Amino acid sequence: MRSERFGNPTSKGVNIFRGNTIGPIVATLGNSDERFYRGSDAQIAPTVIAAGIRSCEGLEMTSDGAPVIQQKRPSNNDVTPVDTGTAHSDQQAARLGAAVAVMQANRRSAAPASAPTSGVRYPRRWFAPLRAWMVVLPVDLAALVGPILMNPLYLRALGVMAVLTVGLLANGGFYRPRLHLSFLDDLPSLTGRFLVAAGLVACVVALRHDRTSVDGFMRDAAATAVCLLIGRACTTWALRQGRRRNLAVHRAILVGAGTLGAEVATVLGRYPAYGLRLIGYVDTFDRPEARQAGLERLGALDDIVRLMTTHDAEVLLISDPDTTDGRLADLLRTALTLTYDVFVVPKMPQLQTQMTSADHIGAIPIMRIRAPRVGGWRWTLKRTVDIVVSLLGLMVLSPVLAVCACAVAVESRGGVLFRQQRVGRNQRLFNVLKFRTMRPSDETESRTRWSIADDPRVGVVGKILRRTSLDELPQLWNILRGDMTIVGPRPERPHFVERFSAEHQLYAWRHRVPAGLTGLAQVSGLRGDTPISDRARFDNYYIENWSLWLDLKIVLRTLREVFAAAGR
Repeated sequence: MRSERFGNPTSKGVNIFRGNTIGPIVATLGNSDERFYRGSDAQIAPTVIAAGIRSCEGLEMTSDGAPVIQQKRPSNNDVTPVDTGTAHSDQQAARLGAAVAVMQANRRSAAPASAPTSGVRYPRRWFAPLRAWMVVLPVDLAALVGPILMNPLYLRALGVMAVLTVGLLANGGFYRPRLHLSFLDDLPSLTGRFLVAAGLVACVVALRHDRTSVDGFMRDAAATAVCLLIGRACTTWALRQGRRRNLAVHRAILVGAGTLGAEVATVLGRYPAYGLRLIGYVDTFDRPEARQAGLERLGALDDIVRLMTTHDAEVLLISDPDTTDGRLADLLRTALTLTYDVFVVPKMPQLQTQMTSADHIGAIPIMRIRAPRVGGWRWTLKRTVDIVVSLLGLMVLSPVLAVCACAVAVESRGGVLFRQQRVGRNQRLFNVLKFRTMRPSDETESRTRWSIADDPRVGVVGKILRRTSLDELPQLWNILRGDMTIVGPRPERPHFVERFSAEHQLYAWRHRVPAGLTGLAQVSGLRGDTPISDRARFDNYYIENWSLWLDLKIVLRTLREVFAAAGR
């Protein structure tokens, strides 16, 4: 029996053991690798209770420290012990529910033995029903490119107009998932964005060519507009028909089924063109309103991950559940981590007007909650910027680094550089580098003592380096190595991470991204002895609203603070 590891090639992945034809599959809840197993039609039981597996506690361990899990089925002879790693910290795993699950894979659709093993992710959404943009974008491109092929005379002008149009439509959300589809509702915005693109190109053509060229371009632009609008009308009609015929329908679970939730369920049942099929609802108790709407209670909030898996649902529709805001926020983050689509019905829908950007079901406004953009080409670009900036910084600031090193060597008895273990992305440990600013401590004190203002262990040089943040410059090497990034949550010691994660619900969520040299919490005044809950709130806000522009703003604010501190 051979072992294949999917995802990160460390103990934090998921092990699969297969025989010649079939073998048990182990899935760690919350691990995105599970999406691959679901895509290959693997039969996964989401809880240890459902699969009849013993608890992980007290079981023997393998050589690499992973627990041995065995399914208890006397009648099944080919069930064998299976190794598994952990996908999350203990606190996160506890919030996600069961730790692991084992079931036999479907023989006809088991993943091949030669499946790729290096960090490949197969999100389940790609095996889900048709996505709207898969239809809309190709038709838009065909409508925009068609006139170019018919009249190559204005190739460059029409090409630039096509690129601008697609960019403006994408920026306006025309390729995002939407529940309400209406060509007439889209017509004003669609026409306006096309006219902006065409007008900009026409101005350039007018400056560089004669009136005849402008007239010819405008005729082709008008033909393009007609093709674009006809294409949009056809794709909108086709998508609505596909939803009515269950060709583009997404299975959803309603979270909370009070009066408002029951009304949402009634509208969705009456109008299938919204593309959501409600399987049932979860809440703390049975709701009579939901029964009247024909909905079945599937379980409680704690069962949501298991229910989403067993019912093959991919959308969470959150209405008015009987729970606290903190618990609901935790549910949201868990769902987004598992790449589910999440829609929320506001508690005060009467305040939602035309001035908001909410989608709607019937006359009920609804907002889509998007997962933090912590992957894709934007994060590749962020990493590229990290490498370039850190490399240039080490070269340009080498004289400053040398002066700081000499000053530290004169004042400190220890080494120039201070190395300390910190927690990075996905709980990974690394050694952060800093200039030594205080007298050497014993190992226990270094790991567990909290730094405070006016610490007597800090010398004169150390105070200057700390006030100007020059003591952090060696972390440019950490950034170049990939341990850190320029902007992100500041890293903390393992002792305090464990303590703060137990005390503050949101703290562990900071580790979804790499640790940073500077962060939103720091430029917002949250340094030193400031509330940890506030830092966690700012760090998670940064993660969930991340953009390259936000990074740039934080860097500029950091530079302003550094220069202001140097002038004091």
